[in-house]
Amino acid sequence: MTDKSAQPRVIIFDTTLRDGEQSPGATMTHSEKLEIATLLDEMGVDVIEAGFPIASEGDFAAVSEIARLAKTSTICGLARANFKDIDRCWEAVKHARSPRIHTFIGTSPLHRAIPNLDMDQMAERIHDTVSHARNLCDNVQWSPMDATRTEHDYLCRVVEIAIKAGATTINIPDTVGYTAPRESADLIRMLLERVPGADSIIFATHCHNDLGMATANSLAAVEAGARQIECTINGLGERAGNTALEEVVMAMRVRNDIMPFQTRIDTTKIMNLSRKVATVSGFPVQFNKAIVGKNAFLHESGIHQDGVLKNVETFEIMRPEDIGLTAKNIAMGKHSGRAALRAKLKELGYDLADNQLNDVFVRFKALADRKKEVYDDDLVALVQDQGTSEAHDTLQVKRLRVVCGTDGPREAELTLSIDGVDHTTDATGDGPVDAAFNAVDMLYPHQARLQLYQVHAVTEGTDAQATVSVRIEEDGRIATGQSADTDTVVASVKAYVNALNRLIERRKKGNPGDDLKSVNYRDAS
Repeated sequence: MTDKSAQPRVIIFDTTLRDGEQSPGATMTHSEKLEIATLLDEMGVDVIEAGFPIASEGDFAAVSEIARLAKTSTICGLARANFKDIDRCWEAVKHARSPRIHTFIGTSPLHRAIPNLDMDQMAERIHDTVSHARNLCDNVQWSPMDATRTEHDYLCRVVEIAIKAGATTINIPDTVGYTAPRESADLIRMLLERVPGADSIIFATHCHNDLGMATANSLAAVEAGARQIECTINGLGERAGNTALEEVVMAMRVRNDIMPFQTRIDTTKIMNLSRKVATVSGFPVQFNKAIVGKNAFLHESGIHQDGVLKNVETFEIMRPEDIGLTAKNIAMGKHSGRAALRAKLKELGYDLADNQLNDVFVRFKALADRKKEVYDDDLVALVQDQGTSEAHDTLQVKRLRVVCGTDGPREAELTLSIDGVDHTTDATGDGPVDAAFNAVDMLYPHQARLQLYQVHAVTEGTDAQATVSVRIEEDGRIATGQSADTDTVVASVKAYVNALNRLIERRKKGNPGDDLKSVNYRDAS
């Protein structure tokens, strides 16, 4: 039997709160960032890149508080290659039990042209900024952005400079997702062989998924000698996203025979984190997403069903329990009580307080009266339903009636509570959802623009719950809302109103710069 304790350990560097939040529309509130950071810390993530402190006051505050709260993880902040960024980053992370400064600059010909620096000038800036960061913090990471499109001789030169200036981790980003696995491995081997001092530091890999090869590229780099993987929950990130944490961790666990590496990640917490990130970011997980997708452990064909009933290993290479899903099957219906609901929710990773349970139980009973079967995904949707009216919300949906069909105008009659006072109006539109949204706008005028409207069926059948995600933007502020209901129009209006409530809360913070990124993210790896 293989002694896993003797296997090399791979550091898991999670950048959900930095690169993941750079996904357009995925901006998270302060409390949401703290909640996700706490879950990452509990999961055993080695390094949490908590944000870009120079980007905004809100980002600085979040990174600072996460640094103070983290119990085991190293807390890292991102900084461009200038003293102001690095100083601001250090101010945010310095109270962490284990702080790290991550500074970067684009080294490829395309990126060198942006600041109009020649090779020598850039090399000098790298030396000066990495030295400055190391004078502040013993743990410094440096990244040559767009490393995979940087000339090899120059890449070796600047990596050597960064090591001599005090960098303890060198990250090699595939910033545009251009690399193939063999190239990824060859690049790490080349740096280990050619750069003096390379054996004294840790090489990391940061891969984007533009060509769908991020996870493969990261694992290839590890096989070649990299010992840190930068990743995000659900693969969230700019454009097509990043290497997904759940994919690399489970790949190393399932195929430990050919990838003999270990991490300290508690994999049973993966599914709970995946659902939480999907909820707060407003980016639903695609059904066929590896590891955490809804269909990852479902079998529809008769041959597969027969196989797994006889021996689950015939068509499953991992157990649902490995990522925090339960193999038990408590049948939930209209006769189920609170105790059964609480037990089922605990199996699904949700330990609710009594008042939260009561709220979910009322909506569960209402759902059970309308549906023949209540599935696990239905319960998850109820827990994650952001459209539920709360006593402190400015806007609350009280009543909605719509008229639609092939004849006549599509109409909506809506009663909306605004600061505790009920207001009612009628509106028309191109369809029932458009009419209902128009009614909301009539009762609560605003300048927000609808950026995204998505509907997903939570389960099968015509009685399935619909989960609706809405994203709106006003003066640079972005807010998302989500709601689930068997009535798609009701779910749509509640999601829209929920997004408006979150927008109202962000207005109270003051200027847009208080809760938005204000730096040029094209400079980020």
